[in-house]
Amino acid sequence: MAATADETEEHTDASEPVPAARRRRPGRIATAVSVFGELLITAGLLLALFVVYSLWWTNVIADRKADKQADKVRQHWAQSKDSGPGALDTKDGIGFLHVPAMKNGEVLVEKGTGTDVLNDGVAGYYTDPAKAALPMTGKDGNFTLAAHRDGHGAKFHNIDKLKKGDPIVFETRDDWYVYKVYSILPETSKYNVKVLSQVPKESGRTKPGHYITLTTCTPVYTSEYRYVVWGELVRVEKVNSERTPPAELR
Repeated sequence: MAATADETEEHTDASEPVPAARRRRPGRIATAVSVFGELLITAGLLLALFVVYSLWWTNVIADRKADKQADKVRQHWAQSKDSGPGALDTKDGIGFLHVPAMKNGEVLVEKGTGTDVLNDGVAGYYTDPAKAALPMTGKDGNFTLAAHRDGHGAKFHNIDKLKKGDPIVFETRDDWYVYKVYSILPETSKYNVKVLSQVPKESGRTKPGHYITLTTCTPVYTSEYRYVVWGELVRVEKVNSERTPPAELR
């Protein structure tokens, strides 16, 4: 018996494939959240790259510059015949700071404490607001220095490792100046210029003498306050032909 038209239509409809359901388009809120998430990831990556640049790559660049400048200073010393104090105060650098407790090797000391100086991976002596007393002159006063704690060489990064009695040695072409730490100020205002006084009364001293002051930013990775270490000269040793360092550095 032949199938009816209705039966044929039903058979045909049942055998046809069912079309796939259409995908739902994401709503505006879902799209916004997705875009915001991608922006956060991008921002995080950029921040990570900035941290790497600030805390690592600037150290690499600064150390290279400092090493080249240090070589230049030592060559200058070897070639110069003038042994007067003025000959040591050159634009190349006046000497090298050695602080065993900070484990930072020798640190070239140059004139000035601006970023144009300190960013080259060196320590700088103050010319403003209080002028540092250079030890080579032999006069009483305070040899005040600053260096970065993080980035750009981070020469004073471990300043918090210094303790009372630790040595600080300043090397010039002709002499080793050996200081001993006697006072530490873990935190003070960055506007406190009294710590740079020729007689640093905040350190407990009230009479003129031969002092050294190290300053840097604190807490670590910030520049909100200043960390200060004071030392006092205990002796001066002449540099011999082999440049044998004093006992504190051996």
